[in-house]
Amino acid sequence: MTWSILARDPATGAIGAAVATRFFAVGALAIHVEGGVAAIATQALINPMFAVLGMPRLRAGEAPDAVAQALLSADPGRAHRQLHILDATGRSAAETGAACVSWCGSVRGTDVSVAGNMLAGPEVVQRTLAVFENTDGPLAERLLAALEAGEQAGGDKRGKQSAALKIATSDPYPDLDIRTDDHPDPLRELRRLYAVSQERFGVFRRFLPGADSPGGVFDRTVIDAAIARDRKPILHRRP
Repeated sequence: MTWSILARDPATGAIGAAVATRFFAVGALAIHVEGGVAAIATQALINPMFAVLGMPRLRAGEAPDAVAQALLSADPGRAHRQLHILDATGRSAAETGAACVSWCGSVRGTDVSVAGNMLAGPEVVQRTLAVFENTDGPLAERLLAALEAGEQAGGDKRGKQSAALKIATSDPYPDLDIRTDDHPDPLRELRRLYAVSQERFGVFRRFLPGADSPGGVFDRTVIDAAIARDRKPILHRRP
């Protein structure tokens, strides 16, 4: 019922995940990202415990293949699951259960993994991967362009309803976490939300406490000056 892309930017260390589906609020449970650790996507019949149990193992340095096998072997519903993982070093793993609904499967490249099920066909994941690999710019924009290409190739064969995007760099919480939970054109709305985030939030986020700065920056003069200098104004807040 879903397709997703996990990707890493080796230049910045950012790791991200993006997902789209004909299902409500896919971003709530399907994609999980931790800076410096990994991105995980659980789909088909979602098992939220994959992230709860898998992320600590990935944090400890275990390989994605080993983590995926351990999670699935302990799950009596594994035939109905689809799972893929990309860690902060670029290692990946992908598994599609035998009972997942066709079309279902996965593709991967350097620093990127794409997987989906209940899709219009294999061209959805193939096109998603190809556009990501041939698009320049910030990781978030590449992920959005990739999902849009997958949608144009047919996407979820039932239609569209929700989408989500998460990016993290060095912290256990995201740099960006946006969702469209119920919308007639969720990817268009997700792109609008991304544009809004760049107006102020994307700059503000840089000053929050994190792994490298326990107190962050709390001088409002510094923060406001950076927002005034670096913000990317948008012309329209609504489509």
